[in-house]
Amino acid sequence: MNSSFLEKPEGNAIVYCEGAFMTTNGKTAHGLVRFTRRYHVLSVIDSTCAGKDSGEVLDGKNNGIMILDSLERAVEEAKKAGTPATHLVVGLAPDGGRISEEGRQHLLKALEMGLNLDSGLHDFFSDDVEMVEVAKKNHVYIRDVRKPPSREFLHFFSGKIEEVEALKIAVLGTDSAIGKRTTAWKLVQALNASGYPAEMVGTGQTSWLQGAKYGFILDSMINDFLTGEMEHAVWSAWNDNHPRAIVIEGQGSLLNPAYPSGYEIMAAGRPDVVILQHAPARKFYDGFTGYPIQPLWRQIQAIEIACEKRVVAITINHEHLSREKIGVVCEAVEMVVGLPAVDVLIDGAEKLVHALAPYLEKRN
Repeated sequence: MNSSFLEKPEGNAIVYCEGAFMTTNGKTAHGLVRFTRRYHVLSVIDSTCAGKDSGEVLDGKNNGIMILDSLERAVEEAKKAGTPATHLVVGLAPDGGRISEEGRQHLLKALEMGLNLDSGLHDFFSDDVEMVEVAKKNHVYIRDVRKPPSREFLHFFSGKIEEVEALKIAVLGTDSAIGKRTTAWKLVQALNASGYPAEMVGTGQTSWLQGAKYGFILDSMINDFLTGEMEHAVWSAWNDNHPRAIVIEGQGSLLNPAYPSGYEIMAAGRPDVVILQHAPARKFYDGFTGYPIQPLWRQIQAIEIACEKRVVAITINHEHLSREKIGVVCEAVEMVVGLPAVDVLIDGAEKLVHALAPYLEKRN
């Protein structure tokens, strides 16, 4: 992941999320309409919910980024507004990271229309001969964010993580597509606002698309270098800035049958504390009905045994919960597991800062 800080957006982006914005497969688009340093987001393409404000659909708050029914309409609207589009960003995050042929044709059309293409899928369009030729003809580029770097640029675990004096906070989850990245960003912003300089270490393609300064794409990394890249990202955030806190974005979940991730973060990122993201109304692992999510207390136990560090707070994903039930659910979680619980999208991350304050002050 490019560690250069983005002082201003790279360009004006249309986010492609056809058929998925109202599902967990649209999580990359969700992240981009909520926050990104890398682009000025103009609109989202999804004909299934066209005509709506993306913020209203996602969080119940207008953000001025409209969902439109086609690429042609999105490009036309951008020109009318005096902000011509420069990029098409793939906002899809389907299981397996692959796109349909229909979707590929839409991306090909974007290249023909003179838009740069940024994608975080496992389909690498920079290896697609036809797409490369069209991009070259129209003087635009294709960036495959998930494409692993050359081995010569990768790092092996060295132990330099022990030099990091900042409080290392891992935001892990009880499932995939559950809000870990969003919570991590909210926590970084709240820590900075509270006078605790903090840096984010991203571990997924969406973090890169949002302009995270430090990180790597965990799920496409060569296994031998995964822990070294984890260590190097955290160490770089410390070495460059000496923040009081470093927040590490989690991936998947420790007990997820399809995305059993998180141990690498604990082993090589060496977090001092863990915040655990949970969706109380979600009974099965995302996309895998028939695989029940283990109880919250069991997930906490697994994490604390694996990394010998404490889970200090629970953050709530309010999917399938009415607004009036969120507070009740947070109180119930606190009673059951004895930890503070908060929905950061509704109530902000200040409660997390309060829970972390004793650990932060110990490092002052």
